[in-house]
Amino acid sequence: MTATHQETALACIEQHAIFGGRQEVWQHASAALGCDMRFGIYLPAAAVRGEPCPVLYWLSGLTCTEQNFITKAGAQAYAALHNLILVAPDTSPRGDVVANDSAYDLGQGAGFYLNATQAPWADHYRMQDYVADELPDLIEQHFPATSARAISGHSMGGHGALVTALRHPGRYHSVSAFSPIVAPTQAPWGQKAFTAYLGDDPLAWAQWDAVELIRTATERLPILVDQGLDDEFLDSQLRPDLLEAACREAGHPLTLRRQAGYDHSYYFIASFIGDHIAHHAAALKPV
Repeated sequence: MTATHQETALACIEQHAIFGGRQEVWQHASAALGCDMRFGIYLPAAAVRGEPCPVLYWLSGLTCTEQNFITKAGAQAYAALHNLILVAPDTSPRGDVVANDSAYDLGQGAGFYLNATQAPWADHYRMQDYVADELPDLIEQHFPATSARAISGHSMGGHGALVTALRHPGRYHSVSAFSPIVAPTQAPWGQKAFTAYLGDDPLAWAQWDAVELIRTATERLPILVDQGLDDEFLDSQLRPDLLEAACREAGHPLTLRRQAGYDHSYYFIASFIGDHIAHHAAALKPV
């Protein structure tokens, strides 16, 4: 049984039958962010029947909402096959009272999955608290979800998935990413966002950089990354070679697949999302 608005202060604003299950979009008041938030949730047939299923969290990239993944990735067919719940939150706090910027890579749509410390962003931009704590608590309380979690994402969301898993050892069974910003402290997107959200302290930046976190990681959770070689942001923003070098130096397991001919779009994600969901499903199986 899914949640009702009366019972939980959640409002279901969208629902579609797909691959024997249901794709839904819910809205709720977020305590972490201080605004209303939306998330997409795919419930496979088993979950619709009320049977508890593990959850794969998907973090989207710059400019995206919860809609991009649920409408473009084609992930529901694979989630149905493996009896996984898929949860795709928005990428930032939203609303008239939430600080914003006219650029696409800062402010609403560009939360970077961190907890901001600088004005005016600190009042609402606590996306790490939201995706790592508040949202999983909500999903496990109000939907037929087990506490077995996996996390994945694309671009800024790939950064978010890697950092969230590395910052919370033991919380996720698996992690993967498409075209992640692996070293935001060394990339223009990350440098701009981190300066605004975190200030000028390089030690504060390092806490949100996957390459830096790999060096001191206490958990060796295997990482799966797919990167298109025709990605326009490959050399300037993404730089997977830095993650590869850091994992090699630290002895951290990494499968980095460089895919010839693929770009940064959801055409790329749709081509390999089945592999990623299978990767997570294998890790989420009960021992």
